[in-house]
Amino acid sequence: MEQSIPLLLLALIKLVTSLYYEGSGYAADESYNNEVHIEQRPSTPFLDYRAPRWCYDFNIQDGEAACYSPRGGTYRSTLGTRCRLSCDQGYRLLGQSSVQCLPSRRWSGNAYCRRIYKNLCHVLPALPHGSYHCSDGVSEGSRCDYTCASGYQIEGDRSRICMEDGLWSGAEPVCVDVDPPKIQCPTSRVKFAEPEKLTAVVYWGRPQVKDTADGVITRVTLRGPEPGSEFPEGEHVIRYTAYDQAHNRASCKFIVKVQVRRCPILSPPLHGYITCSSAGNNYGANCEYLCEGGYERQGPASRVCLFSQQWAGTPATCTRMKINVNMNSAGGFIDQFFEKQRLLIISAPSSSDRYYRLQSSALQSANCGFEQRQVVVVELVGEEPNEVGRVREQQLSHDLIEQIRQALHMTRSYFNMVLLDKYGVDRERYRDPIGSDEIFTYIDTYLLSSQEMTQLEAKRENCE
Repeated sequence: MEQSIPLLLLALIKLVTSLYYEGSGYAADESYNNEVHIEQRPSTPFLDYRAPRWCYDFNIQDGEAACYSPRGGTYRSTLGTRCRLSCDQGYRLLGQSSVQCLPSRRWSGNAYCRRIYKNLCHVLPALPHGSYHCSDGVSEGSRCDYTCASGYQIEGDRSRICMEDGLWSGAEPVCVDVDPPKIQCPTSRVKFAEPEKLTAVVYWGRPQVKDTADGVITRVTLRGPEPGSEFPEGEHVIRYTAYDQAHNRASCKFIVKVQVRRCPILSPPLHGYITCSSAGNNYGANCEYLCEGGYERQGPASRVCLFSQQWAGTPATCTRMKINVNMNSAGGFIDQFFEKQRLLIISAPSSSDRYYRLQSSALQSANCGFEQRQVVVVELVGEEPNEVGRVREQQLSHDLIEQIRQALHMTRSYFNMVLLDKYGVDRERYRDPIGSDEIFTYIDTYLLSSQEMTQLEAKRENCE
């Protein structure tokens, strides 16, 4: 009886133990030496979710466990409850981010929050022509935003973040000069042509150029004439172009206008013509009145175009030249033709001389040609006391005839001719009669000026 009491007590302990572990998923087994062992059994087919506290309450230091129970929000540790884990700011979660209350009355995992000790990044270098602002200095997670100065544009990353490895994200940006220079050209101008010219010399100052980045700019190119150049009549566009160091470009332009003051065109006088300097009727031009052979100018020799666009003086006229045969010397007689007429002096022993007759008939048909070439014919015919000298219808005195013969070394003995130019120079002598074409060819080739040649070409057909 005494030995059965311990056996009964042992049986009672086993019963209580088996009941306890039956609810927790564990079973008690008796070994051969009557020791109690705990072995894990498979989950029981029936779980009592109604137990309000199946697992211990899950708490995480420096963090939060957001738990959701199948039985409702007021339960935090019933069987099947799930908890999502998170850490406070400045801490990092280590372990599982979600756990579940298992039938074993344990959570499916564990986690804890560890303080984050921030790494430091290096100080960002200064940004030329710009700046940056950081949210938390050089600490991990700090964000630095870049901005550029006025006139510059950022190229690259606009912001960088200090990362966990102590390096900045992205790459360092640059501020690019995108603002073109400011250039101001001189004002447009009007200039009058200088006297006797169709051009004007125009001066101006260099344009002013400034740039927000480079300050005063001297790299300026000019398209057009330089200041101080001579500009012809009309409008001229002068363009300047400036470049800054970033090759941004700016241009400006202005107009140089040259005007020519002109007078009304002068009309040439009857039996005369006009030669003018410069363009003929521009300010400062000088126009000279000239008369054809056998005509003399009456009035001013020239007129000038004034700035008021009016001609100075009055117009001149051309009247037939009056030949003075009442001279006391051959020199005086010839001088009156100076720069006006050429002289062709014919000498013959008599009016019946064969050579004289041939020459007279040849010259009679050439009167128009002589007039156009400004040639006056003087005839000395016969011997004393019946010698005759004449110019057109006027008679020369015997004394003047004798002086002309002596001055020009002309004989009465035979036919001969002398051709004098407008300056009284003996240019050609003839011993035999000669045709008018040969005389005209010589005059046209050697004696006519360019102006006379132009006049001759314009009136050549009048003799035909």
